[in-house]
Amino acid sequence: MKLSPIRYAAPTTVEEAITLLTSCDAKIMSGGQSLMPIMAFRLATPELIVDLKKIQGLDKIVIDDEGLHLGAKVKWHDIETDQRLETAHPLLAEAIKHVAHYQIRNRGTVGGSVAHADPASEMPAVAACCDAVISVIGTQGARKIKAADFFLSALQTSLEPDEIIVEILLPSWPAARRWGFQEFARRRGDFALAGIAAYFDLDSEGRASNTHIAVFGASDRQHRLGGAETALNGKLPTADAIAAAARAAAAEVDPPSDIHAPADYRRALVETLTGRALAHAAQ
Repeated sequence: MKLSPIRYAAPTTVEEAITLLTSCDAKIMSGGQSLMPIMAFRLATPELIVDLKKIQGLDKIVIDDEGLHLGAKVKWHDIETDQRLETAHPLLAEAIKHVAHYQIRNRGTVGGSVAHADPASEMPAVAACCDAVISVIGTQGARKIKAADFFLSALQTSLEPDEIIVEILLPSWPAARRWGFQEFARRRGDFALAGIAAYFDLDSEGRASNTHIAVFGASDRQHRLGGAETALNGKLPTADAIAAAARAAAAEVDPPSDIHAPADYRRALVETLTGRALAHAAQ
């Protein structure tokens, strides 16, 4: 299908973009890798597209004492080619390798993915797992939203219609942190039928602590699995402890059934992928 008639604007400042957002039924475009297909199928028919491509300063990757700051216009390719992230945030670096295909990674952006909030997307999963903070600006000023409060349901966030994401902060990453990322798709580059992002730290006795496990693709949104985290915390990350956490993860999700996979299959995937992610972390 073709796009419906539409107007286009490319402002040079965030303030100008916000003004345009409030002028009519408008949509923000960052990379456009999710928005354009939706518009082609007439699932969204905005009057105006507000393209962020001319706004300066939103494409920076900054690492400081707070953690990893990702500007909203940072592309997947920017993350792939930034060698600092292999140590500064290896979970993110691994997750991005699973995002779609090379051409899309050259255009898609972290802000666009987080705002779109597809339940099977990798970046929102990393954000949920790592307790990211999403910085937004709107007509009422700036605010910071925790990932746990940002993702509400499939394609639904707490972002207001007049707000624009400007940055995603992933808190600082200790060098000794153990992590794992697993997803399963019908073909590499397809949306995940289920996926797990996980990490934990080790205490002085080698026991897991501060365990974070997030699911994607098998729920209506990316979110942490508190029961599975509790099952591993305080225990040595042995095969038995990991298996118990994986079973808890499977019991905690309520996956959908669709043309791609039934709910029981996705639930089984969650158990298997949680086990694999935690086993990788334990190595």
